[in-house]
Formats: sequence, structure tokens, C-alpha cells
Amino acid sequence: MWKKLSALVGVVAILTIVSTIANRYGAREVQARDNPALAAEDLYSEPVAVENGFSIEVLVDGRPLAEYAARGRRYVEALENAEYELRIHNPFGTRVAVALSVDGLNSIDARHTSAWDAHKWVIEPYGTIHVRGWQMSSESARRFYFTTERDSYGAKLGQTANLGVISAVFFPERRPYVITPVTPSQTRPPYKEEDRMRDERAPTESAPRSSGEAGSDAAKQRSVRPYPPPDDESAATGIGRSVRNDVQWIKMDLDSRPAGEIVIRYEYRASLVRLGIIPREYPRPDVLDRRERAQGFEPKYCPQP
Repeated sequence: MWKKLSALVGVVAILTIVSTIANRYGAREVQARDNPALAAEDLYSEPVAVENGFSIEVLVDGRPLAEYAARGRRYVEALENAEYELRIHNPFGTRVAVALSVDGLNSIDARHTSAWDAHKWVIEPYGTIHVRGWQMSSESARRFYFTTERDSYGAKLGQTANLGVISAVFFPERRPYVITPVTPSQTRPPYKEEDRMRDERAPTESAPRSSGEAGSDAAKQRSVRPYPPPDDESAATGIGRSVRNDVQWIKMDLDSRPAGEIVIRYEYRASLVRLGIIPREYPRPDVLDRRERAQGFEPKYCPQP
């Protein structure tokens, strides 16, 4: 009798434990379904574009635009005619210089060059800078704003191959170092700036090309399809109102190897929908609302069909 009673108590205890686990699991499921926004936020929320600790945010009215990660890139939604600025952060304990281009044009001199050859903005250790527009002189800049390709600064300069992209490449400042000689009598000559520049250029210099190679390159260029002309539907950056922005030139010894690179693509909402980055909205008419507002009579004759 006692064995049967103890077995029954054991079964009841097991059922109680299983029931408790099931209730807890069910409660978690209900919570996730009742608040789907939280689940969606966890799935689709993305940080700002970051590479090796560096970060860039596109600000409109002081607030960063939401970013979307897709196709190995970062996208932001451009807001038509809205002025914007770029907030750039340096996570290093040393100064860095950042080559910043908008629509393929350097934000300092509007040239299209390599990142190493570009004029750069200097960021202090652990510092943050705000770049609000195209630098026009040592005292003024003209604001960035979202506009169409036809109205863009790039179109005004005849440079439309790279519209819709913001790119930043970061170069850290070299740390000073001392070379200790082996013996006091065998001092080494100082390593001059000309020697450093020659060493950096040497691996990248190429041999002269023959006339046949030049001819083949020209033929390839002729076969390349031309870029489509600027349109009024795609986003680009214009050259806006003038604002005060004092700058000064300094010399820095930079490491030729970039410490980080960030690329952000921006498009209007319609283009982001076509690319599949933002889901398409399908509004459904409220049939019941229409039927509730229906009326029986109006003081009119029957209309002609």
C-alpha cells in the first residue's frame, strides 16, 4: 500500500514539474507574440557603420538616420531637400586623418583621387568631428543637402560616376620611434622624409608600357558602356547655403596603411524599396469602414452610367 502511494506521489510530482515548465515556456511565447515590435527590433536593429572602432553617422536636425544592412553594405534613407552633416569618431589614442568623400568628391577640395592622395580631416585622440558641407575656403563651407542627381554638386562639376555614396578612409599618425645604434661609433644616418616617400612609392611603381598595351587599353575604354545621365528620381548631394567653418592646414606623418574604411550608400525610400532593402507597404482598404459610412438616399436623380 505504501509503495503504491509513494509511486502515485512521484507521478504527481513529475506531472507538476512538467506542467510548470510548459507554463513558463508558453508564457514566453505569448510575450513574444503580444509584443512583436520588440522581436522585430532585436532582429533588424543595426549599429552605425563601424570599422575597427571608427564610426560615421549621417545626421539630419541633429539626429542620426536609421541604417539598413544589406548586400554587404550600409544604407541610409535620404530625405529630399534635407540638410545633413557627418559625425565621425576616432576611437584611437592617437590622432588620425580621415579622407572623406561624398559622391566620389573630396569634401575639402572636390577632387576625385585615391584616399592616400586626398586632403584629409584631422581628428584628435578619442575625438569626434562634424563635417557639415563642402569646404570652400579656410573660413567657410557650403552645406550638404539631399537632392536629385541633376541638381547635385557632382553634376555641376561633370562628375556623376559615384553619386549616392559616402566614403571615409582613416590613416593613423605614426608614433615617433628611436633607432638605437649597435655601437656609439656606428651611428646610422637619419631617416629622411624623402627616403620614406621613395620607399613607399617603390613597390607601387610599374614598368613602362609598350605602345601595343596602350592601344589595347584605349580599345577597352572605347568598349565600356557610358554611364546613364543624371535623373530626377535618385538621391545625390547638393551644394547648399554658406556657413562659417574655420580650418587650418597642418603637416602630419601618416601611416600609409589605412586603419579603417567605411562606405555608406544613401537612396530615397522608393529606391530602397526597389532594391528590397525596405519592405514594400501594401495598404488594405477598410471595407467595414466604407460600409458603415454608407447612406440609403440622396436627393438626386439616377445618374447616367
